[in-house]
Amino acid sequence: MVSGMRRASLEVLRAEARDELQTVILERCRHGEDPWEFMSELPTIDELVVYILRADAITANGGAMPNPTREYRVLRQIALDHPPLTRTVWSLIGRLAA
Repeated sequence: MVSGMRRASLEVLRAEARDELQTVILERCRHGEDPWEFMSELPTIDELVVYILRADAITANGGAMPNPTREYRVLRQIALDHPPLTRTVWSLIGRLAA
């Protein structure tokens, strides 16, 4: 696993991400924003899970932001550790390369 800190299953991580996204949506709606205008800006649940796992890996590495090579390795390891996230990880890697 990318970091020993994340002991939760993928299902639990997805549930946490879903809760977080629902909170963001609720807060933005409370501030008068139209969901039709901002929903496409929000990450998917799996993207948010990858971001959470990436943040854990950065924390485990002393908080140092990764250089591009390390970033690739961290994301690739997430895909190896969590095969259902592979498509999402490679999509994010593709965005980094662009």
